[in-house]
Amino acid sequence: MNNSILNKLKSLRDRYQEIELMLTQKKIISDRDNLKSLSKEYLKLSKIIKCFVQWEQLEDEIKNVNVLLKDIEIQDIAEEELFLFNKKKKKLEKKISQLLLPEDPNDEHSCFIEIRSATGGDESSIFAGELFRMYFRYAEYHSWKVDIMNVSESEKGGFKEIIIKITGKGACGRLKFESGGHRVQRVPETESQGRIHTSTCTVAVMPVIPETEKEEINPSDLKIDTFRSSGAGGQHVNTTDSAIRITHIPTGNVVECQDERSQHKNKAKALSILSARIYAAQLEKKHQEKSSMRRVLLGTGQRSDRNRTYNFPQNRITDHRINLTIYKLDEVLQGKLDLLIDPITQEHQADMLASLSQSEL
Repeated sequence: MNNSILNKLKSLRDRYQEIELMLTQKKIISDRDNLKSLSKEYLKLSKIIKCFVQWEQLEDEIKNVNVLLKDIEIQDIAEEELFLFNKKKKKLEKKISQLLLPEDPNDEHSCFIEIRSATGGDESSIFAGELFRMYFRYAEYHSWKVDIMNVSESEKGGFKEIIIKITGKGACGRLKFESGGHRVQRVPETESQGRIHTSTCTVAVMPVIPETEKEEINPSDLKIDTFRSSGAGGQHVNTTDSAIRITHIPTGNVVECQDERSQHKNKAKALSILSARIYAAQLEKKHQEKSSMRRVLLGTGQRSDRNRTYNFPQNRITDHRINLTIYKLDEVLQGKLDLLIDPITQEHQADMLASLSQSEL
């Protein structure tokens, strides 16, 4: 095991023993918030320390077996035991490394997904609709709830823009790598000569921030306009000014919501999306300032990002960030998105582990 990781584990064991002692003190027990925080830290550390104790015991066993290798009569038995111990040790080290990885607090949260047509006109809007259905089906597989926050429909089908909220534990962690550019290659129905067209959509995934963690938005920083829902973009045509447009003056973020008949509900939806956008922008800034990943796997939702290419003629889908190509485009569009999410999650963890072992902890 890397010396820096070994030193980290020893310091965590010291902290574990310190908390263990603190949790017996009346002063700590009477402070509910402090008790909750320490208990949570203690529980997390206990998993790491349990593995570390097993690893140390294995180290001792391996040392003892190495001594027995010198005895010719039991050398074969000792070699077999050594093989099994080393195999178990390797598994433990992998588990310890994963437990040491820094947790993303947003992974357990629900999320917003913004899907926008980019280049390609009507074909791009049609593809935006297919991406929406892909995420909807994926959410169904996980028994997550899907709410449409706002939608701007295209006359030829699909969406110019659609914002959905996926409510469910772990939704953000599973879907966070979807942010970025999604490119489609296929022959449009309107193409008479059978030429393949390329269109693009952008996807932005933003964590839903719990009310207790939300930062207050200064009302003076907001410009709020009302207008009537009408035409493509609303589920109905209103005769009242129920649609809401909120502009966050400092950042220039503009959010519209017109899917509800109630102005109050549209405003609440718009504010929740605005809060998520501002928070996501702050996360992106931190990510740019200090990134532990060799490759940029977390997209920004900008057109310049290129996550994937969906090639319909060959039933092929390629994730360019990890050079992964699979010929199961039809299955992915039916919601079997884990075919792509699992490999990129594994790459992300591998990058973090590499960074962990290379740095002084």
